[in-house]
Amino acid sequence: MFESDVARIWVYLSASPLLGITMTLVAYIIGYRLYVYSKYNPIFNPLVTAVVLLIGALLSTNTSYEAYFEGGQFIHFLLGPATVALAIPLYKQISRLKKVWLPVSITLILGVMISASSAVAISRILGASIQTQLSMAPKSVTTPVAMGISEKIGGLPSLTAVLVVITGILGAVIGSHLFRLMGIKDDSIKGIAMGLAAHGIGTASAFRVSSEMGAFAGLGMALSAVVTSIVVPWLMGIFGF
Repeated sequence: MFESDVARIWVYLSASPLLGITMTLVAYIIGYRLYVYSKYNPIFNPLVTAVVLLIGALLSTNTSYEAYFEGGQFIHFLLGPATVALAIPLYKQISRLKKVWLPVSITLILGVMISASSAVAISRILGASIQTQLSMAPKSVTTPVAMGISEKIGGLPSLTAVLVVITGILGAVIGSHLFRLMGIKDDSIKGIAMGLAAHGIGTASAFRVSSEMGAFAGLGMALSAVVTSIVVPWLMGIFGF
């Protein structure tokens, strides 16, 4: 009886956009529960867990990505409002931001240049292909922007997306430890560094520390996306691409 009910529910969902919405929400809920159970260990970031679960579910049920995205696109649309909502905690820190706009601007430009050039240089030294080197360049910005930049400069957007997720997880895992080792206590400084180096995953981790750190991480993430889209193509010309 139970199996037949499940089968009927699956048939109904698979024939409507509800499939993508339901699968996404269920995968994220499971991922978040695991994240809480692990005491908020960044390795078990709910975003990454949800992606793994969704891939497994699509493969095991022979569901095409197009069928899934018919419903998943509605949640995808909410990325825009969610990103804009980061302006709310940032607005609460506007008086602090006015005092540090110059060092923040310098940090953003230098951070983007060092991140992109070091990634390309290291991958070149290790013998990576030209396409892989180009895919490495925008790894520290949020996924949609990174994939767009990668495509424009001749990289592989899919590889860049994987590198972005790995970069975010590593930044969230080791960021707090590095701040302690370096004796950095100012949440605005830590936030800018986390948003610049670890984009969305780092920003989510920063909000768990304090609203100030999260606000500045959101600022760093947003501005680094803008700066990277301008600076990286120019840097790749310097590297001879």
